[in-house]
Amino acid sequence: MFPEGRLFDFLIVGAVALIVVGPKDLPLLMRKVGQFTARLRGMAAEFRASFDELARQSELDELRREVSALRAARPTDFAAQHLGGNDLIADINSDLAQTNAALTAPITAPAPAADSAPASEASPAPETDGQTVDAPKAAAK
Repeated sequence: MFPEGRLFDFLIVGAVALIVVGPKDLPLLMRKVGQFTARLRGMAAEFRASFDELARQSELDELRREVSALRAARPTDFAAQHLGGNDLIADINSDLAQTNAALTAPITAPAPAADSAPASEASPAPETDGQTVDAPKAAAK
């Protein structure tokens, strides 16, 4: 409760104040000391808040400068500076070129094997939910 157990020091100060000021004016003195302490704490809190505001403002200014520098710089400059240099950019460009070539290449169907059956015989009949459907009968109805 008391800093570093200095209860004895507080008792001495209280006894001296009681003797010097007197019991009649001691409550008034304590009230004035309390008001002064509250005013002092308020000013300290206000100073701390203004100091924090200045710190936030300087951080915001620095952040704004960084954002404007990033907007002005080219993306390749940013990548070269922060992501490992021009080798990374060259690797990305070559990967993009390979992907683009693979996507734009014509799609060819694989040639059927010579020993396989014709497509009409090779394809299995469509599965149904346990019922067989005759195509000619269904068409006749």
